[in-house]
Amino acid sequence: MDYLDFFNQYLLHFVVLYVSVGFVYFFYSYKSSATKTNIPPGKKGLPFIGETLAYVMAARRGTPEKFITDRTSKYSLDVFRTSLLGEDMAVFCGASGNKFLFSGQNKYVTSWWPNSIKKALMDPSCINNSSMEESTKLRSFLPPFLKPESLQHYIPVMDSMAIEHLQKEWSPYKEVKVFPLSKKYTFALACRLFISVVDPKHVAKFAEPFAQATAGLISVPIDLPGTTFNGACKAGKTIRQELTAIITKRKLELEEDKNSGTMDLLTSMLLDGLNHMEISNKIVGFFIASHDTTSTAITFIISYLAQYPDVYHKVFQEQMEILKSKGEREHLNWEDIQKMKYTWCVVCEVMRLSPPANGAFREAMTDFTYAGFTIPKGWKTFWTVHTTHKNPKYFPEPEKFDPSRFEGNGPAPFTFVPFGGGPRMCPGKEYARLEILVFIHNVVTKFKFQKVLPNEKIEYIPSPIPVKGLPISLETIQI
Repeated sequence: MDYLDFFNQYLLHFVVLYVSVGFVYFFYSYKSSATKTNIPPGKKGLPFIGETLAYVMAARRGTPEKFITDRTSKYSLDVFRTSLLGEDMAVFCGASGNKFLFSGQNKYVTSWWPNSIKKALMDPSCINNSSMEESTKLRSFLPPFLKPESLQHYIPVMDSMAIEHLQKEWSPYKEVKVFPLSKKYTFALACRLFISVVDPKHVAKFAEPFAQATAGLISVPIDLPGTTFNGACKAGKTIRQELTAIITKRKLELEEDKNSGTMDLLTSMLLDGLNHMEISNKIVGFFIASHDTTSTAITFIISYLAQYPDVYHKVFQEQMEILKSKGEREHLNWEDIQKMKYTWCVVCEVMRLSPPANGAFREAMTDFTYAGFTIPKGWKTFWTVHTTHKNPKYFPEPEKFDPSRFEGNGPAPFTFVPFGGGPRMCPGKEYARLEILVFIHNVVTKFKFQKVLPNEKIEYIPSPIPVKGLPISLETIQI
């Protein structure tokens, strides 16, 4: 049934596509830069679509790594060419490929966002802006907002919201679905910390279009009624309208000196003089980065804890020691987080096996050479977790769940990259770490749980998603 739904969803794409390009198919050729004779081995696939459909179908089957490993074994273990999202693309492989792209930022490559992402999420007036320009502007607001001294103040808020969420959404039931509930928690937390929206109805109204937009971020960029991409673009417009209303209200409050005094991300940007469009674009980026992948990570952590009782027991012991050291109604703090060493090893091993994100794109700023191949200026590059995370060269018995891999010095550099690396490492890494650890602390000290569907299917759209939402049975722990 899933396959039929998928086929019907894309049938309209194919009919329109091939009617429109059938005449020009025989004139289709590589971009002028692709005529160079020393480009990486590989293929472009179909006109316009390239190999995007093959990648999407592999993701729908829950095996996005197969798309990568099939091509590394056929073409090159270092770098291969493909065409994704309508772009010539070089996929860099292994720890050396990761290191080259991470360290080559603003020397060989710069940030690049696919049009499917820009058109779905950004204000239309920004679509033609350079990704480097937009990324630089976005990151200029990250350091003060996400530096440790600021993050420490979020921990009690995260803790209180996790407690409230579990009491309301988990405790009354014998069975819950983890994935939709983890998304509900992480989105509500982002609403509170970024834009000070706390009303549950307002949060729910805001969350729905975000889910629709996320589903279409990495899709065939055909903006026709009924397509995933079209739905994402409509959802993006709804998000921007909602944000505009919030921004306008907050600006008026500041002008009339009626703001509550809360210095959230929105107020900070307004005081810095950004206009509505700039603020909207940046807040959307923060929400996607802080909410979607984090909820996925939480879901799979709970899945693996349910699957491995011995690991759950060690996490439980570590978290109970922390809980017993706290006074009644005393919230978690920065020092407590630093004690969660084994739990963080478990989190890392989960992200190695089920990474919340597949990788990231860059754009070649100039012609450059890697592994004996020329990457032409203008080509897009892609680094991916799938060439290292399950590679036996870096992780012996790669399919084995073993949190001890991350004890001591941990994996070799550039092999474990769920947050990227180098100057472009995800600046929200520490925020995500706190959010995850606080939530897991509250779950394991309150519940024992088991999977209802031990062999539940996983799809990647674009993050891994259990198709039934990871239902688990709950047993409340009596302390």
